[in-house]
Amino acid sequence: MTLSMYQAGIPPLTRTLNNLVGILEKGAAYAEAKKIDPTVLIQFRLYPDMFPLSRQVQIASDIARRGVARLAGVEAPTIEDTETTFPELINRLQKTIAYLETLTPEQIDGTETKIIELPIGEETMKFDGQAFLLYFVLPNVYFHVTTAYDILRHCGVEIGKRDYLGAPN
Repeated sequence: MTLSMYQAGIPPLTRTLNNLVGILEKGAAYAEAKKIDPTVLIQFRLYPDMFPLSRQVQIASDIARRGVARLAGVEAPTIEDTETTFPELINRLQKTIAYLETLTPEQIDGTETKIIELPIGEETMKFDGQAFLLYFVLPNVYFHVTTAYDILRHCGVEIGKRDYLGAPN
């Protein structure tokens, strides 16, 4: 059986972002139970030169949404980076997931050799579609979701590997 571009991208991205919703819900519950101002967790960063939790979530959302839109040849909906609460961050992820679910296999499959040009600063990175999905989009989303997980775990939120991976299918 062949794994299509759609199967390699959309289900893993939606699953990972849904798992991040659950992780953020546990972060919100933890802040409430411990009487911690949620802003402390949302603005926490692992190291001074790293982005805070809020930005990690925003970037994971952006990479997933914009990445698959590039493959599909459509414009991704814009989401402003204004979230300052757990419910707002969760809502952002839910909007991203809902968008990903609008894309069809017909839009994504067959894009393995499509040339993707990604402007980064003054340079432009070029990928074929398969490399873009497998070596740029997925790893970037996983990196930022992992960092969001790590921030909350570091702050004492009782989450574990099962929260990150989600329930088995």
